Amino acid sequence: MAQLPPQPVISFRNVSKIYPIYDAPSDRLAELLTLNLVKKHRDFKALDQISFDIQPGETFCIVGENGSGKSTLLQIIAGILQPTAGDSTVNGRVAALLELGSGFNPEFSGRDNVYLNAAILGLSREETDRRFQSIEDFAEIGQFLDQPVKTYSSGMTVRLAFSVAIHVDPEILLVDEALAVGDVYFRQRCLRKVHELRQRGVTILFVSHSMGDVKAIGDRVMWLDRGRIRELGATDIVVSKYLAAMADKDSDFVEHHAMPEPSSQPAIAAPELATHIPNVDHRHGDGRAEIIGIAVLSETGEPAGMIEPNTKCVLRISARAKAYVALPNIGFMMRNHLGIDFAGSNTLREGHELPPMAAGDTVTVDFHLQLPELYPSHFSFSPAIADGTLLHYKMCDWIDNALVLQMGHGEGQVYGYLHLPCRVEVNARLAQSELELRHG
Repeated sequence: MAQLPPQPVISFRNVSKIYPIYDAPSDRLAELLTLNLVKKHRDFKALDQISFDIQPGETFCIVGENGSGKSTLLQIIAGILQPTAGDSTVNGRVAALLELGSGFNPEFSGRDNVYLNAAILGLSREETDRRFQSIEDFAEIGQFLDQPVKTYSSGMTVRLAFSVAIHVDPEILLVDEALAVGDVYFRQRCLRKVHELRQRGVTILFVSHSMGDVKAIGDRVMWLDRGRIRELGATDIVVSKYLAAMADKDSDFVEHHAMPEPSSQPAIAAPELATHIPNVDHRHGDGRAEIIGIAVLSETGEPAGMIEPNTKCVLRISARAKAYVALPNIGFMMRNHLGIDFAGSNTLREGHELPPMAAGDTVTVDFHLQLPELYPSHFSFSPAIADGTLLHYKMCDWIDNALVLQMGHGEGQVYGYLHLPCRVEVNARLAQSELELRHG
């Protein structure tokens, strides 16, 4: 007998959420007095015909601009809101970390709120007693645990809220951008905990504006745009399309709100052509010019199989025009292993204005890089060619993660992302003079 596929733990079918919008408070009253016979409002669709399934143990991320419906969707899953139309099904115990401090009584102590929230999520007093020490240890807020929550900072509040949410044995965990207020140390601990929950088979819905976090933990991503699903699929593909759309939107904004900056730098000569693109995760642009090759070379011009800290290398990018490009600008973005944009530059940023390109023209640009001492991981290079100035441009071609290389190990340990060049001075005489003054 064929094995049936697992039933989704969350299922939405044509779900819509509509809010009435009134121009004035009196319009709401007038509508009530007429028993809704006279319509005084207009409908706002926070969600519009949303359909998707989430499988058990899946980490499902939701991205989108502010106001796109992300929080409304999570609140429906959490049972806080009911859809205006459509069917939503949730199977499993849900722990939600939504708006900062939601579910916490500000007058109660942190300890009291732990027991209150655990009880709401279905835990008995005895079960909470057994988990309490783990909750306290993970939150790390010390003596504030017995102080009213209204005295907490935003970071302390999210520490305690997240600790409660992950220790009530949820089958479904909802996280809505709350981790953004935490410090780096706590966010790293939270993300490690998310990975642990994934391994235990917990279904996770994660809303974030941090594309690095989304790419690090997401199995699939849904992009919401004005209450509708714009894209739904593999993490790398959806995130790349979302970032491309945001870049285009930013370019359009700049085009209509900023004056172009003239450039008077001379053109540069083109080195030999690069003709190989090792990888294409996603590609976008208007197509008037295209990247035809990218390579990383050593100082001696040999292809580099690895990049080494504290060395020089050459990033070579070649492009070809398919139509007239008045102000070509070639550049790159360097990303770390989490997909976070780490560093980047372009010809205009470095003070070089390329000559106009006619259809069929090619140009190669060498970026001579002095690599700092970076932590050993893999880094990707995303090349691009645009038409315009730094403030006013149109993207012709962008290739996500066209080339990936491993960073070698340096002589010492790297704390954080990179080691800054540092000169140390010790002023021992100052300490001695202070000691002499102190003893007269």
